[in-house]
Amino acid sequence: MPPDAPPRTPPRRLVVAGVLLAVVPLAACGSPPEPAPAPATTRPALVTPAAPTAAPPVAPPLGIAPTLPPTPSPTPGLVAVACAGRPSADRVVGLLRGRVLPRGVSVRATQGPLCAADWQYTVLAVTGHEELQVVTRTESTALRLVTAGTDVCSIEVRTVAPPGIRTLACDAGTGAVPGA
Repeated sequence: MPPDAPPRTPPRRLVVAGVLLAVVPLAACGSPPEPAPAPATTRPALVTPAAPTAAPPVAPPLGIAPTLPPTPSPTPGLVAVACAGRPSADRVVGLLRGRVLPRGVSVRATQGPLCAADWQYTVLAVTGHEELQVVTRTESTALRLVTAGTDVCSIEVRTVAPPGIRTLACDAGTGAVPGA
């Protein structure tokens, strides 16, 4: 090239390629743009006419108590509570006499009977022997012995007894006495 000739400019393709090489890697940096919020639209509030109300309740005539809906009770069997004499401790002891307990031994209930559903749990102090735990069940009107001993957490108690009885019979080391 002659010394006084104007400098040559690079072809247009090379310029575009150079710009792209410089810009493309930077285009992926940063967080994406946030979408534009949608324009808020307001709607007129709809007013619905009030439905006619029922007539107010009428008070019962004097001397007649109003009937109240039944109060929901907790699920039977979740907690063992005092059996209120059905069965009595004497009935539980009578069930054991001659079968588990010798006839002449002195026995008294130290805990229970406690009931959960149709199951009962009783702890008996037996003179000259260890404390005796008893699990019974009322079937129809008859009292049936489920198990008795120092460990009454039998398979039947673990699988069939309600939670209140199962807790007393199988978790004896906790010191917890639900419902007492």
